[in-house]
Order: sequence, then C-alpha cells, then structure tokens
Amino acid sequence: MTDLSTFSNFGSVLDAVRRSMQHLIPPPDLKPSDWAEKNIKIPVGNAIPGPINFDNAPYQRGMIDAIKERGVRRISYMTGAQLGKTTVQQCATSYFIAHEPRSQIFVQPTQGDVQTFLETKLRPMLESNPEIARKMAKPRSRDGVNNSRMISYIGGWLLFSWAGSPKTLRGRSAPVTHADEVDGMEATAEGDPVELLSQRAATFGDQALRTESSTPTVAGASRIENAFNEGDRRRYYVPCPHCSEAQFLKWENVTWVGRKSSNIQDARDDLDQDHKPETAGYRCECCGQVWTDGERIAAIRNAEKLGHGWKAEKPFRGHISFHAPEMLSTFRKMRDIVQSYLDKLALDDLQVFVNVSLGETYEEKGDKADPETLQNRAEEYKSTVPNGGVYLTCGIDMQMDRLELEIVAWGAGEESWSIDYRVLWGDPLGEEVWEDLDDILESTYLHESGAQLSISASCLDTGGTAGYTQRAYEYVKSRRNRKLFAIKGRGGWGMPIVQSPQRKQSGKDKRKIDLFIVGTDEAKLVVMRRLDLDKQGPGYCHFPIERETEWYRQLTAEKLVTRYIKGQPIREWHKPDRARNEGLDCRVYALAALKIMQPNLKRIAERVAMGGDSIRTVQSDEPVKSSSTIIRKKAKVTETNVDAVQPTTIIKKRKVFGNKK
Repeated sequence: MTDLSTFSNFGSVLDAVRRSMQHLIPPPDLKPSDWAEKNIKIPVGNAIPGPINFDNAPYQRGMIDAIKERGVRRISYMTGAQLGKTTVQQCATSYFIAHEPRSQIFVQPTQGDVQTFLETKLRPMLESNPEIARKMAKPRSRDGVNNSRMISYIGGWLLFSWAGSPKTLRGRSAPVTHADEVDGMEATAEGDPVELLSQRAATFGDQALRTESSTPTVAGASRIENAFNEGDRRRYYVPCPHCSEAQFLKWENVTWVGRKSSNIQDARDDLDQDHKPETAGYRCECCGQVWTDGERIAAIRNAEKLGHGWKAEKPFRGHISFHAPEMLSTFRKMRDIVQSYLDKLALDDLQVFVNVSLGETYEEKGDKADPETLQNRAEEYKSTVPNGGVYLTCGIDMQMDRLELEIVAWGAGEESWSIDYRVLWGDPLGEEVWEDLDDILESTYLHESGAQLSISASCLDTGGTAGYTQRAYEYVKSRRNRKLFAIKGRGGWGMPIVQSPQRKQSGKDKRKIDLFIVGTDEAKLVVMRRLDLDKQGPGYCHFPIERETEWYRQLTAEKLVTRYIKGQPIREWHKPDRARNEGLDCRVYALAALKIMQPNLKRIAERVAMGGDSIRTVQSDEPVKSSSTIIRKKAKVTETNVDAVQPTTIIKKRKVFGNKK
C-alpha cells in the first residue's frame, strides 16, 4: 500500500494526510498571556474593544500566566471591581478550550449570575473569536452540546453551575475548576460550595487546577481573604518615578487637599472638610514625592520591564494568591477614586469603597452597641423634632398582644433622631389596637422651625401566625393612601435592605397588596454601625433624654457572632434568651420605610433652611389645639411656648396622607 499511484484522487489523499498531520503537531510552547494577545479579541461594548493588549493592564499578564507555573494547583484573585479578574478567568477558560484542551467547570453564586455571565461576557467573547468558536460544538448540532448548561469542544467540555446546586457539582468531575465571586456564595446543606467544587478535580492529581476570584467582604468571614492569606500573597510593586524605589500601592499614601485621615480607620476625620479631589495624587512612601496620574500609570506599565511587578510575601507551595486594588487600574484617575471615597463617606457606606475600590475586607466595629454609652449621650431636644430632622418614618412591630412602634426623623446623610416610641396594648385580631395606631399615624409633630410634620411613610411587620399576618394585610390594604407598607423580614447576607415588592393576597376574593422583603441581617448591621458612631454627621443617631433604659437594652439586644459550620465561617445575629429586641426591630422597619421612599433628604433640608413653609404642614382648618397631640407624653413644652409658635405657623387647607377628616 506504499504505492500511492493506485489512488485515482492522489492529490486529495495527500491533502487529507497533510491536514491530519497538523493535529499531531503539539501546540507551541506559549505563555498564556502571549497566546491571549495573539488569539483573543475583546468584544464591542467594553472599554477598549479589539485584540487584547496587556499593556493596558500589565498586572493581568502575571495573573493569567500563573495557570502554567510549575507545580501550581490553586490560584486566588482578591481584587477590587473592574480590574479584570473575570477577564483573566475568561482567558484561562479560552486557553483550555483552544490551546490546551481540558474539561472545565465554571461556578457562579446564583443561577441568575450564570445566565448573566453567559449572555454578557462569555458568549460575546467567544463570538468575537471565531478561531476559538470553531473548536466548539455548534448550538443544536449533533456533533456535541452547546447550551446554557454545557459547551463541548474538541478535547473536553465546559460545564456551568451555581453554588446553590450541589447536585450539579456532584454530577461531573473535571481537571480545571473556576469559581467567580466566591464571597457571594452561601453554604448549602451539603457543605461549602467552593470546597465541593474543589473535590471535582481531586482525582486528577497533578493535572488539577483550581481558580477562584472575588471582591472581598467582611474580615473574618471572607472566603477570598482566607484564600489569599493561605497562598503566597503576591502584590504588584511599582517603582517610584523620582527615587525608583519599588512599592505596592496603599490607600494611606493617597493625598489631596482637605484630607485629615491617615487610613480607613479614622475616615470620619474627613467629614465636614473642604476637599479638593482634583488635587489627588500618590505620595511615595520612601522619598515623599507626589506622583501625578501620568507618572503613576507610567510606573505601572514599566514595572515588569524594570524587574518589578508581582512579588510574593510567602514561599510558593502550590497556591498562588493575588491582591489588586483599584489604584492599579490605568483607566482610573486618582481624583475619581477619591471622589468615590468621599461619596461613600457622606452616605456612611465605607464598606463598599473598602471592598470594591481597595479590594480589602471591611473590619466590623459595630457588631454590638453598648446601651449605657448610648443613654449617656442622650440629648434634650429644643422641639419635638429637632432642626436637623426633616422626614418622619415609622417602624411597627406586631406581637400577639401588642403593637410596638418607633417614629424616627431623618436628616441629610441619613442622620437620625428618635422622636417617639410607643407600646399599644391589645390583640391585633381585634379593632381597638389598630384604632390606636390610626391616631398615632394621623398625628403631627412640631418641628423646631415652627412647621408641623406628619409621618411620611410607615412599615408594618406582617410576620407571625397566619391569622395575625392576614389581619396585618387587611389593615395595610385599607390604608394605602398613608404610605403604609407591609413588610416581611428575611435573613441572609448580601441582600438589599429592601427588595422589590411581591404581590400577596390580602384575603379571599380580595385585591392583592405589595409585600416588601426586608434584608434584616444587612439592615441590623447598618443600624449597629451607626449606633457605634461617636461624631455627629451622616449616619449618627440622636436620642431624647426622656427615653427609658429598657428601650436602649432592646435596641442593643443582638450581637453579631461568627460560628463555624463544616469549617466555614457563618455570621449571624444572636439574641440572649428572654432578651427583648422589639426596639431594634422597630428601628430596622423605620429605616426600611426610608429606603422604600428614597427621599432627597439634602434637598428637603435645604428647603427647611429656607423656611418651615416648605415642609409638609398640617392640612386642616383648625389650629393646633394643644401640645399633647403633637409631642411625646414626657416632652416638657409649656403652654406658652406652643402658643408662641402658633401665630408663625402657616396653616394650609390641603389633604394630608392619613388624614381621615
């Protein structure tokens, strides 16, 4: 059979042999970053579409090349947002599809995250790279699978799963596993999903590779921080343009006109300062010279050429870990990062900045407030509603024999003043206790400017047994014009304080009502952090001097503790036996009412400063009769003081939410 002349189509046979021989040639020995720059194109819609160029993000080169380092078995990426950690994992996925085929499993926190990742990131990238797509099965073809669960290709397959589906994780094994946003994954009944995923590659020995990435969350409960500390802790060193000393970028070295803080721990020192973010720069920790944005970006791009770049703090033992803050981005100017910091500081939401921009975990301080400390700083209000409070909300907690409620005034930056706390005794299945609640929600409260404020929004907890829940639904349904919202608490980290409402039946053959889900774990954390603040300003909580000691005990009854389940840290709120926490619940519900309405507190405060007439006033033909209908029972306001206010109060004839008259 060596005589090819016996074939009538000799040329075609020769071409077939040549094509077959191409598949026997081993792939060229390329670094993954070099292969990516030659073969991967960023799809349209990204910041810089077209062929990928790591000169725009030089720190990504070392992050992707790590997948081929000798002896590596695990890689952890702890970075800020928009620093390309998902792009790095996509490049690694493509590398193991087109250049060195291996089967892979890619896991996201939720099923929705899987669909979003497929439709907005992976599929657009594959469609922009026909050389990679050519090696994969076509959708709805007979030569393989290509759908939302799996993509098969020459030499392997890529399976998609989510953390809440341990059954899917058990069904397949693969030498390469990827996990994205691991801090957003919740433990299942079968254990930690990240550890379950790692077991899928255990049988492949030295061929196994595990990658995981995430923006970190809270210190002590962050998977990615634990993984970073277990690895060799690599940081990206850049040389100073003035003294050439290499260093990794730290927030404490960022400087601008107006900064008073030295780090995140004393960030509140930056409140009420005249900041000029446009003057932001980076100060060298060695020579003290301030870098401009151009010098910083040039230093980042030239770091590896000058022998710097990624350097490990610990010896390499098979586990590589990276940390990258937003200051490494060549697309972000320092003034924008500083402005983001100031915005989060004004909203009392520094955790977002620490996690997303610095790529670090947030150190919890307000896990447990001290009731005596809070009571000792109580104040004597000049009026029922002090000048700073301009928007009233009410949180109502339903028990089997009573209703408890707190009325809170909110000001700029969500600074708060506790106005009143009531316990209404009576069976919620009856009518009397709800009539008492009507009287309170219809009341108005004297503002220091002389105007009368009504309650702008209220939240009623509908949890409990079926009969009480149904009664709460009926009450809310009959009083829609009062901005009274039905809510139900739900535990779980990472949830918003208030989710979009669900439609619930308020009774047989009756119209449905909107039920808002309140993320109680996150809401309590916000409340506890604010209780821990000792400087007046955004988020600070004020209390009246007349409030009883028992209320402070209820407000601080719960403590955030961390317990370990199957080796994984789980954070949860713990309340001692027989301790009451209605005060805390009511404050959470009052905060939820504020989040539902989302008023522009800064604008309202400006209108108040211009004149009390701009606030919602009492809409009635009758003057204010007495202080007992306006202020708390224990408030010490004399009859003459109220009369002195009345002539300056403008009474308009206009209907108010919740006013039956």
